[in-house]
Amino acid sequence: MNVTQLKDWNENEQILHSLKDDILVTNVEGIILKVSEVTGKIYGVESESLIGKSVYDLEAQGLFTPILTPMVVKENKKITFVQTTNKGKKLLVTGIPVYNEQGELYRIVSYSHDITELAQYKEFLFAMEEEMQRVKTELGLLRNKQLHDAGIIAKSADMQKALSTARQLSEVDVNALILGESGVGKSLLAKFIHNKSHRRKGPFIEVNCGAIPDSLFEAELFGYEPGAFTGAHQKGKVGLIELSNGGTLFLDEIGELPLQHQVKVLKVIQEKRFYRVGGTKPIQVDFRLISATNKDLQKAIHEKQFREDLYFRLNVVPVTIPPLRKRTEDIVPLIHMLLQQFEKKYNKKKRLDEAVIHHLLHYEWRGNVRELINIMERLVVLSPTTLITDEHLPDHVKEGASIPSPSIPIEQTLKQMLDDREKQILLAARKKYRTTIRMAEALGTSQPSIVRKMKKYQII
Repeated sequence: MNVTQLKDWNENEQILHSLKDDILVTNVEGIILKVSEVTGKIYGVESESLIGKSVYDLEAQGLFTPILTPMVVKENKKITFVQTTNKGKKLLVTGIPVYNEQGELYRIVSYSHDITELAQYKEFLFAMEEEMQRVKTELGLLRNKQLHDAGIIAKSADMQKALSTARQLSEVDVNALILGESGVGKSLLAKFIHNKSHRRKGPFIEVNCGAIPDSLFEAELFGYEPGAFTGAHQKGKVGLIELSNGGTLFLDEIGELPLQHQVKVLKVIQEKRFYRVGGTKPIQVDFRLISATNKDLQKAIHEKQFREDLYFRLNVVPVTIPPLRKRTEDIVPLIHMLLQQFEKKYNKKKRLDEAVIHHLLHYEWRGNVRELINIMERLVVLSPTTLITDEHLPDHVKEGASIPSPSIPIEQTLKQMLDDREKQILLAARKKYRTTIRMAEALGTSQPSIVRKMKKYQII
């Protein structure tokens, strides 16, 4: 290094240019005083050509935007934001105020990091999230359609829980016991499990344990050989258990099974083998077992009416279907689904007055979904007009509806009271479901209808 080089050498400048980061120093008027060598590369110019220029002019020329200096001058503190260069790069820029001995703002030092790739990753992730949400929505719609086609509505949390368990059960051949009041849809859920399982191409054999006379139970369940007893068919008969081979055996109303037959059923479940009545050759069967009951089997065990060993064989995984009165979110969607089904079945076009839905929503439904099915079929068949009004409802439904006392003045008209109630339902639905699409799905109506009603009641 010669004398001239020593004179030109500046420690601060060398340190500045040795840094691999973009560093730029301006005065409070925005005139560039110092830059690192990396700065020019970022903006596509020679670093030295920036010295002495105004950041305001450079912004006007499109070199970068927005500019940092006026922000730091105005706020008089450290500022960080994203800047875009003329090359389309995204920079995370930070400006730091520097003060002189009098405490006055003297310089603004800025440094930046190229975050172009990060921004692209963010956009990519955002696009992926949107795509995943779209796929999730489509899967949800497809799943809801499949459930709708199966006649199952599951908007309520308890019903969704039961359905989630049923889906898990469909993947394995474990014994399942479906619990619930009469009419809640136990056989429907059993068919759902079968249709989702690997046995769906096999038979689904339903046995109502409470409907077979004691004297015929063994013959119906196990079948019989020719001439096994007086009156037997000369060719014999294949029993229901044998028919279920390769599929699902559904023992409905298992709680009604007489005590003397329970040990025989237990043996078949344990061994998957049985003898026909009058037969001597064992028959091996392969079936998946699902049972259902509306009885308290533990109470029946305590009363010596049900075998405890059979109970434990049946109750490997229990699934409880809640009564309809405890899953009110499902009532309106069920009403609309049934209306569509019976319209198609009887080739009739019907509409439900809001007062009808109001009565159906507040009725206790002791007969559960089965009772609702009967009522909806009756309304479609017997109502003489297209519009079904509360006049067409059976008296016991109108009288038995547990409609809460209105919290509004009784001087209001029925329409005003119904409007107030509808507004309350919409407010509750918006709070729970957030979007109009999900509100419409939960309430069993269309999204435009929800939007229209929200505008009507000025729900923002």
